[in-house]
Amino acid sequence: MKQLSTTIEVIGFIRSCFTEKFGIPRQPGLAPSAVARLQLIEPFNRREMVRGLEAFSHVWVQFLFHQAVADGWKATVRPPRLGGSQRKGIFATRSPHRPNFIGLSAVKLEKITFVDGVILELSGVDLLDGTPVLDIKPYLVSGDRIEDANDGWVPQKSVDFTVRFVKEAAMFCERYQENTGNCLSALIREVLVQDPRPSSQREHKDEFGMLLFGVNVRWRIENDICTVLSCEQKLS
Repeated sequence: MKQLSTTIEVIGFIRSCFTEKFGIPRQPGLAPSAVARLQLIEPFNRREMVRGLEAFSHVWVQFLFHQAVADGWKATVRPPRLGGSQRKGIFATRSPHRPNFIGLSAVKLEKITFVDGVILELSGVDLLDGTPVLDIKPYLVSGDRIEDANDGWVPQKSVDFTVRFVKEAAMFCERYQENTGNCLSALIREVLVQDPRPSSQREHKDEFGMLLFGVNVRWRIENDICTVLSCEQKLS
């Protein structure tokens, strides 16, 4: 069969609370407090192109794993869910190292605004800041939810961490929410209970850090207790 090639247009870009890959949930919906804005660009930032979309609670966002392109695609990968110890075929995983580097996420549509073009306000995202978006489709409960589906080789989550904040970190989160309206403490909890540590470092008691809403969050996990040690605004 003759190989087909085509050109795909980027229709917009993501502005997300996740400004680096470390800490991003491995699937959408795991961190409901994770928010993003999808800014459509010309010639796709027209009101008529999203007419009726506001009636849906969730949308599918098709996007490009732009930071994986330079590394190239792989035939097999080591999924973090299996501790990085087993290889699976790329088409049996959701790894970004795919032949066309295309990702798909079902996220909650909070609202659509038209103050500065067309902007979709999203939550429950697993999208990196700056992600190029290729397409948007409404999520249909009648067709997209499959009642008898299974998770294949993906193991069920077995460890739940208790997340605690030292006093200074808790106070920072309170002030941050008062000033920005973003519930940083909830986002931190939702991200940390997923254990974002690399598989190779989960037996160590090292201190880790990540950026959320541009805030440098430092934490340590020991005996299934995750302690948030500090929160500091990153200097621009």
